[in-house]
Amino acid sequence: MSTVIANVKSRAQKPFTNEPLTDFSKEELKRTQTEALEQVKSELGRTYPLIIGGKKITSEQTFASINPTQPDQIIGHFVRATVEQTNEAVQVAATTFETWRRIPAEVRASYLFAAADLLRQRRFYINAWMIYEVGKSWPEADGDTAEAIDFLEFYAREMLRLAEPQPIIPAQGEHNQLVYIPLGVGVVIAPWNFPTGILVGMTSASFVTGNTVVLKPASTAPATAYQFVRILEEIGLPAGVVNFLTGSGSIVGDALIDNPQTRFVAFTGSRDVGLRIYERASKHQK
Repeated sequence: MSTVIANVKSRAQKPFTNEPLTDFSKEELKRTQTEALEQVKSELGRTYPLIIGGKKITSEQTFASINPTQPDQIIGHFVRATVEQTNEAVQVAATTFETWRRIPAEVRASYLFAAADLLRQRRFYINAWMIYEVGKSWPEADGDTAEAIDFLEFYAREMLRLAEPQPIIPAQGEHNQLVYIPLGVGVVIAPWNFPTGILVGMTSASFVTGNTVVLKPASTAPATAYQFVRILEEIGLPAGVVNFLTGSGSIVGDALIDNPQTRFVAFTGSRDVGLRIYERASKHQK
């Protein structure tokens, strides 16, 4: 662990800079993106599971994500999570929180740095998923991926800053400290229009600060979300820290918000859905 902490501190000393955008006027980069599109095209139509506590859960009850620019092209099939599975995911996240909250900030930040590195390696591949699944242009998809990398790099550094002793106004005869503590289970409900950038930002900010997450992507962009969950698995993020649920917002979303173990909701989306979340979250749950 001491090596991990030393490496993280060394990396964090380098100032944050925004990830450069790809110049698709260059033939080499254009060819690389075309090859990534062909690779993703060969992977379309697969069936994807829920992931709860590291366990992959399948079901015959699925829905399809489709290419909005070519509606007869199926991006993938996804499980319709039930209320029971939703509550199970929250319980697993709550249990995992008891250990994750005690993991040193430097170690939590190291997962974000590792995810940023892997996301850079797969940049064109992730772009391709967004191009197919939500109809983004090449530059728009690339900007989305760059934003996700920025969030990972920035939030890792911010966690290290917030974990340090915080300045407070001294009071004679008193010894005071300001310490930030995690809340518990966070629900992340992500949008379709920035299915990598915003999703990665809300999710990584939640778990780097010691919380655990139940992630529900937009039903029109679950395949893109799954690619980030794959990255988290590959970098070794402990099971249960981020749990992946797909399904109806009126079923899965409401069950997540109504669960009394949910401590906060990170949402980006429409005004109407936001007002619905605000209303339900304001009610006392037993």
